Amino acid sequence: MSLNRELAARFKTMATVLQLLGESGFKVNANLKVADVLDQLVEDVSTIDDATSIDGIGKGSATKIKEYIETGKMADYDALIEQIPSGLLDVLKVQGLGPKTVQRLWKEANVVDLTTLQEAIDDGRLLALPRMGQKTIDNIKDSLEFIQSSSGRTNIGVAIPIAESLVSQLSNLQGVTQCEFAGSLRRGCETIGDIDILLSTSEPETAIEYFCSMPNVTKVLVAGDTKCSVRIEEGMQCDLRVIDEEQYGAALLYFTGSKSHNVFMREVAIKQGRRLNEYGLFKDDSKDSTPPQSRGIEPIAAQCEDSIYEALNLAWTPPELREENSLDGDGIPSLITASDVKCDLHCHTTASDGTMSIEELAEEGIKRGYHTIAVTDHSQTQAQANGLSPERLVKHIKAIRNVNEQYSEITVLAGSEVDILPDGTLDYEDALLEALDIVVASPHAALKQNPDEATARLCKAIEHPNVHIIGHPTGRIIQKRAGLEPDMIQLFEAAVKHNTALELNAHSLRLDLRDWHIRSAVKHGVSIAINTDAHRPTDFEQLRFGIATARRGGLEPKSCINCFNANELSKWLNQKR
Repeated sequence: MSLNRELAARFKTMATVLQLLGESGFKVNANLKVADVLDQLVEDVSTIDDATSIDGIGKGSATKIKEYIETGKMADYDALIEQIPSGLLDVLKVQGLGPKTVQRLWKEANVVDLTTLQEAIDDGRLLALPRMGQKTIDNIKDSLEFIQSSSGRTNIGVAIPIAESLVSQLSNLQGVTQCEFAGSLRRGCETIGDIDILLSTSEPETAIEYFCSMPNVTKVLVAGDTKCSVRIEEGMQCDLRVIDEEQYGAALLYFTGSKSHNVFMREVAIKQGRRLNEYGLFKDDSKDSTPPQSRGIEPIAAQCEDSIYEALNLAWTPPELREENSLDGDGIPSLITASDVKCDLHCHTTASDGTMSIEELAEEGIKRGYHTIAVTDHSQTQAQANGLSPERLVKHIKAIRNVNEQYSEITVLAGSEVDILPDGTLDYEDALLEALDIVVASPHAALKQNPDEATARLCKAIEHPNVHIIGHPTGRIIQKRAGLEPDMIQLFEAAVKHNTALELNAHSLRLDLRDWHIRSAVKHGVSIAINTDAHRPTDFEQLRFGIATARRGGLEPKSCINCFNANELSKWLNQKR
């Protein structure tokens, strides 16, 4: 784990402990803010002389960071941890148990970890607590079982198809006028906790009954008049909220989040003498704490998101950019879309570990309206992927060129995904690399190198005169493998200097580069490639996940080589030939 992530984890933990100790929301949010900043910081924080120069980090937090860098310890963190049983943090992972409830369980029922929570259920201690009924106990017990069989986070590649299927089914119900998913899934996050669906309908009973009785529902957790929660066979929780048509936009804005974005929007409203909540934007005509909608006050804007942003004099912010706050005026970039992509420059055939022939790959490209498709089968070191020996690659190049001559609708490039060996050298001799139209150089082995070795390794490949693209630069696999942790700033600077593109591998298990890598790469002027790394026809559908990640990083078409027209791409490729 990198230093930045180590520190981010500590600040997150401190925020959680402060909640358990009943400290103020200000202290909690301050620590969460620092954790978010560190988690997305591209530079190694130890290379920054004054951490207070980083937006979101104050003097107190900077002192803690400096202490950890110099000593490997953080006195405030240690002091906080000592104030709670260590297992209490695991109890917070149980669905439905927030900090206040966990604090009660700890103080009143001696629950200090998941084991004692189970014991408190079994011996009746929990049931004896005020406001702790049998239904709540059953839900906690069920959640405990769920934790044991699930990591609690679901990859976007799994979640999106499920969410889209649910939305499609619900949209076809009689009386439904609007339906879509919200939450972190709408923001394009790489993993999500659960699926949030909003729906407006003239027949709410029908929608709720249908939602709770779907074939893949394994348990109904909550079933109310306007909200229900279920657990489905795929191991996820899905929440449905029935929203009044006139308040749909406000609810969509609120339940899309993020929390930081919602706080920002509310603060803007307050400065303008208004109040914003999930029911709409209201004129703040009273200091009464009673919500305005409960007093019959009509909202200024509520039916659609656009109207709320407009009423607050803010530019509408795409969901993928709502992790922090809004940008106004010209600050919102013209984000890349799937329709901007005109080629795929990292694909595999049956020559290595793909399932498509060269011809089938070309046909897939034509089907998607691409002007170019690149055949980039694995190099010789990837024996488990049937990597090509130099002799096989020479024959493969000829086969690709022959196929290319058969098509007028698309250009088929002869390329290779060449391994970047641990010392930074490439898997083929330069003479063979020069015979290729395109070289995608990728790390596949030795992915636990220390940051300095990883940086030197990748920079050496970036600087190679025959390399066009660095494929999935860190080699990470989401939730399974951390991959390399190089100095990204050095990589960005080298990429710009040598006009080498860095890949955002669109496969939902990779998404490498990450969203915050893209954000920093764009600022440095790096050219980005978004490729599917297709091994089979269905892999081309993975592009959408790469686009979501790119949008979260603020990528515009002008910074992505896959958006070049045929002439622009040819010129860019030839600049290294």
